Amino acid sequence: MTTRKFCLSVLVKGETTGYELRKLSRDGLHRYFTDASYGSIYPCLNKLEREGLVTCREETTPGKPVRKVYTITDKGRAAFVEELQEPPFDDTYRSPFLMLALHAAHLPPEFLSERIDAREDELRQRIQALSEELSICSNPASCWTLRSGIETMAAALKFIENNRSELEALSHASSQARVQAAE
Repeated sequence: MTTRKFCLSVLVKGETTGYELRKLSRDGLHRYFTDASYGSIYPCLNKLEREGLVTCREETTPGKPVRKVYTITDKGRAAFVEELQEPPFDDTYRSPFLMLALHAAHLPPEFLSERIDAREDELRQRIQALSEELSICSNPASCWTLRSGIETMAAALKFIENNRSELEALSHASSQARVQAAE
């Protein structure tokens, strides 16, 4: 997802700040779609404002820095709907864990088992977090998206649980071969 589409997707639901956008891209539901940095969010917001797709107002609070609050315009809503109808890019999936799996034969068995355990725990925690969000979800489209995330992560967890022994066997065999070669 482009930073532009991300910003518009949040703003179409209500006004927000650049700080809040960054937080959503890192910690909120949008973290599954983008990882927008401040270095991409603020230039994007400035461009959206120049194009008339958003407006910006400044809020002052004594003792705090000025807050810039952005609101989508009707033109911005129309642009967002138009962008949603463009052909989507392929989903991007990057997994440092799969890089470990790809090179399991080069890893010490204990290390690999610890990383597999950690990945299983991480997936369980993410499934739990999404399930908690789903339990209070009231937007049908958001609920559908949350269920999709839960199912995807549950499938990944099940695959790892059912097939971890294959990776561990690769690591053990290579470890034994290295020991024999050293003798």
